[in-house]
Amino acid sequence: MYRVPPLLPQLLLISFLIAGLLHPCHGDFGTASKYGPPYVPTACYGSDTSVFPSNNLFASAGDSIWDNDAACGRQYMVRCLSAAVPGICLNASIEIQILDYAGDGVSNTMVLSETAFATIADPNAQSINIEFQQL
Repeated sequence: MYRVPPLLPQLLLISFLIAGLLHPCHGDFGTASKYGPPYVPTACYGSDTSVFPSNNLFASAGDSIWDNDAACGRQYMVRCLSAAVPGICLNASIEIQILDYAGDGVSNTMVLSETAFATIADPNAQSINIEFQQL
């Protein structure tokens, strides 16, 4: 009769746990489009431009993450996954801050500033599929 070595179950469990921790995808999935200036006033901060990050990496929250204005100031790591046309996504992730509300009925998860959008995708694209994670 074959006997399982006493440490084999523990080693398998540890291996699965490590593999889960090292997996690169830990965020949510959604869509993003872009918008351009003027960026003020915002639903979060009115006409206060001092809250805008100097790198212009910010976004408006769609209904799915707006959370009755609790999204204001939240930061997310965002990366482009795909688009209707292949080759749109750039190999980059960005950290953005929510500064505005995209509006009732907006189907996108986020509407990125022109700078933020162009950092992760071809700026000529209209919409992209994204992975995002709140920081």
